[in-house]
Amino acid sequence: MKKFSVVVAGGGSTFTPGIVLMLLQHQERFPLRAIKFYDNDGARQETIAEACKVILREQAPEIEFSYTTDPKTAFTDVDFVMAHIRVGKYPMREKDEKIPLRHGVVGQETCGPGGIAYGMRSIGGVLEIVDYMEKYSPDAWMLNYSNPAAIVAEATRRLRPHAKILNICDMPIGIEGRMAQIAGLKSRKEMRVRYYGLNHFGWWTLVEDAHGNDLMPKIREHVAKYGYVPSADEQGVEASWNDTFAKAKDVWALDPSTFPNTYLKYYLFPDYVVAHSNPEHTRANEVMEHREKHVFSSCAAITKAGESSAGELEIDEHASYIVDLATAIAFNTQERMLLIVPNQGAINNIDPEAMVEIPCLVGSNGPEPLTVGKIPLFQQGLMSQQVAVEKLVVEAWVEKSYLKLWQAITLSKTVPSASVAKAILDDLIAANKDYWPDLK
Repeated sequence: MKKFSVVVAGGGSTFTPGIVLMLLQHQERFPLRAIKFYDNDGARQETIAEACKVILREQAPEIEFSYTTDPKTAFTDVDFVMAHIRVGKYPMREKDEKIPLRHGVVGQETCGPGGIAYGMRSIGGVLEIVDYMEKYSPDAWMLNYSNPAAIVAEATRRLRPHAKILNICDMPIGIEGRMAQIAGLKSRKEMRVRYYGLNHFGWWTLVEDAHGNDLMPKIREHVAKYGYVPSADEQGVEASWNDTFAKAKDVWALDPSTFPNTYLKYYLFPDYVVAHSNPEHTRANEVMEHREKHVFSSCAAITKAGESSAGELEIDEHASYIVDLATAIAFNTQERMLLIVPNQGAINNIDPEAMVEIPCLVGSNGPEPLTVGKIPLFQQGLMSQQVAVEKLVVEAWVEKSYLKLWQAITLSKTVPSASVAKAILDDLIAANKDYWPDLK
């Protein structure tokens, strides 16, 4: 069986150890000859990489491992680029969340003005990685899960239309895992679903088991009472996420014939979100205080002790999806997966150039989108508005246009008026002066 070489772009991410653990767990179906890390922050990457070096030495010493800040070294002789970069790291995420909240608007890293700000930083970083890959390993595939995925996907569609890049998101996978629990199944892989939408902005229209039995009535009864919280004694879920999963019952009530993506709460209940937010302590602070500290302290402990048992590192749920995707491409499995792809008529009453999130069959030539057909007016209206936001953000980045970015923020369903949009934009420009193009 062929063995593959993978580079993780964003080697200093707190999610990187989970990806390495997942890759090691699935060596029998996706064997590796080399793993490389690439990051432009060498010190941050070193902490993660040295711990991963210990893990690899223990579990798979035959896999060649290295880490670097040099693009040529990183991207030469690779089959897959797994990219999860965060331009500006968590301190900029904190600003993405807190600046809108100062104006009474949703502060969230991928939704509303915060997501737009993050997108304006991410576009250049992702395009840079695409260009490195095409220069040094032109036959490689890039599996991109850098956020905000919707804006990044639109940017790559427009600016790198021939690149071998697949944009993915783990949020639907996490929700499907909860659906499987509610339905009494062991795994989401025992389910077959129909789903359509945009990234962080979609709906399930079919959930059935492997035998074709409709699971929606049982799940619907539970969601109507508890949202996507599988049980009252659910352990290990942070309060902010638990609220998001519970709020799904109110989002669901707007269209009980479907099941919604949890992120729709930010667009449909922005007043609720703002009222339940602390402008001085947002999700970015929670991550920095907990996940960030935990992963980095665990990595430091592993490196110091020289053995993986000295730290606690977990396999991340989204990492398994990345392995599934890489395996589908490498071995032409034609697995059915949710991907962010050009619409091209799959949803026939939405812009054909919209980047939609829909089921695809994945093989060695990439994804083959499955037909969705016509969608209801409610979803069509919401999606068309959000597609326009995403396109305006990319146009603003390309044209360095203040006006188009103001229009994008104004058009976001999370923002109450053009004057509020302008005030937020001016604050975001000041905060992002080291990352955004100079807007005219």
